[in-house]
Amino acid sequence: MANSPHGGVLKDLYIRDEPLKATLQAEAETLPHVVLTERQLCDLELVLNGGFSPLQGFHTQAEYTSVVTTSRLPSGALWTIPIYLDIDRAHLDTLGAVPGSRLTLRDPRDDQPLAIITISDIYTVDRTQEALQVYGTTDEAHPAVHYLRHNTRDTLVGGDVQAVNAPQHYDYVAIRRSPNEVRQLFKKLNWTRVVAFQTRNPMHRAHRELTVRAARMRHANVLIQPVVGLTKPGDIDHFTRVRVYQAIMPKYPNGMAQLSLLPLAMRMGGPREAVWHAIIRKNFGATHFIVGRDHAGPGSNSQGVDFYGPYEAQDLVLKYRDELDIEVVPFQMLTYLPDTDEYQPINEVAEGVKTLNISGTELRRRLKTGAPIPEWFSYPEVVRILREANPPRDHQGFTVFLTGLHASGKESIARALQVALNQEGGRSVSLLLGETIRQELSSELGYTKRERDINVARIGFVAAELTRSGAACIAAPIAPYNEARQQVRKQVARAGGFYLVHVATPLEACIKNDRAGVYARAIAGDIKGFTGIDDVYEAPSNADLVADVTKTSISQIVHEIILLLERDGYIGDR
Repeated sequence: MANSPHGGVLKDLYIRDEPLKATLQAEAETLPHVVLTERQLCDLELVLNGGFSPLQGFHTQAEYTSVVTTSRLPSGALWTIPIYLDIDRAHLDTLGAVPGSRLTLRDPRDDQPLAIITISDIYTVDRTQEALQVYGTTDEAHPAVHYLRHNTRDTLVGGDVQAVNAPQHYDYVAIRRSPNEVRQLFKKLNWTRVVAFQTRNPMHRAHRELTVRAARMRHANVLIQPVVGLTKPGDIDHFTRVRVYQAIMPKYPNGMAQLSLLPLAMRMGGPREAVWHAIIRKNFGATHFIVGRDHAGPGSNSQGVDFYGPYEAQDLVLKYRDELDIEVVPFQMLTYLPDTDEYQPINEVAEGVKTLNISGTELRRRLKTGAPIPEWFSYPEVVRILREANPPRDHQGFTVFLTGLHASGKESIARALQVALNQEGGRSVSLLLGETIRQELSSELGYTKRERDINVARIGFVAAELTRSGAACIAAPIAPYNEARQQVRKQVARAGGFYLVHVATPLEACIKNDRAGVYARAIAGDIKGFTGIDDVYEAPSNADLVADVTKTSISQIVHEIILLLERDGYIGDR
């Protein structure tokens, strides 16, 4: 039979509150409301369906303090990660929220009411102490610490919740299962011993070998339960990963494994998070839980040293194994032995035996460049999915963002570059000139700093969408402010290539090239806030190319941009 829940009782609030659903639904429409963040949405779903048993809401101050300082709830039950509802104090005041108030918690995607919280207390905390005690660091290279500093609101609200509606999902609905549904699946399949496997990455042959070994050693079945909530920034999207998991499931012996998704918001908290993951898998009915090398580790700190030791998470889970009442299956990293065509734990390989491995960095390089990925490392079906989601550079989009003063020559460079890229072929080429964007997208905007930043942000949004679709985008606004340009770089770089070209033609030459006489009007005072005259132009410090049309011809500048694109594999033969 399935393992007992943490605390002895599965707190499925949907079942508990079903008799009150109509009443709660009506009440939810009358109450002040809070729109959840993505992390809060993930946390609430697991509170409501029992995945976070014994929790029945968001931590009160006493619960928060106890968890942060002792890794336990006030009841004494083991719990290692604080689960809180953070809201801006000003917004709470607007809502009139005080202890005893009830608030509706709404889904940020469709505004549906999901739950009602009865506020027990409203409190503030020391974020530095939370970072130190829960994650062991204040280094913002740690994703959870960065989130604490930059995404968490200033006030926490604690209290129990009542279930109104489950979050509506439209992807992979058949394999999104609650703890009760997973337990029913185990019962239907007559599974009594179940090894749960947590992952936030695509699975390859080593992962399949690891999980099969664990199942055979424990005479058990395997629950593959990947995270499809928030993971580490930069991770492969969950749509791609789930397609990979679905492709790898037929590689298991018949009847050995099942796939079920977990809407968890990971903190990348290493040892404490590993204990948390074990508790969650116990709530889903698993009897065993695999804890691998650097489980839930975020990688290196700002000095290049790993935040956690490779087996620190295993040690902490093993420390609590009797209390957790779930058997920990610790595993060393597996490595491939080409001479015998098998995988072995690295600590069991005899000295001198030839081994092969492909790191995550090397895999990403091979995907980007189109280099072969051997079948000993991954299955062809998996590689095909990853290549579709991560095409080589010559199939990816990119943006060339030219910035400079009015009449600096950036528009001429942009038009010439468009011709050169059209001649190259292979992708569509879009040209976003500053004046065109002003007329078509930003006609209502003026020229204050705020309005200029909005205009540049719109250009960045369009450029990112074009880049994501595989196109070449050439943008040529003035874009005088560093911060706005940096935001565009971040936005586009998530979709493909980004190149910042500073057209650093001197002001005197720009004035001379200005046949429309706009500079003359600005100098005379007829135009106010004109960049280069009475408004600042912040020269980029991180441009990929700096050009001056008084020193270099348009054709040579275009050639230098083309060389940058060829160097990085976006155009030309590789």
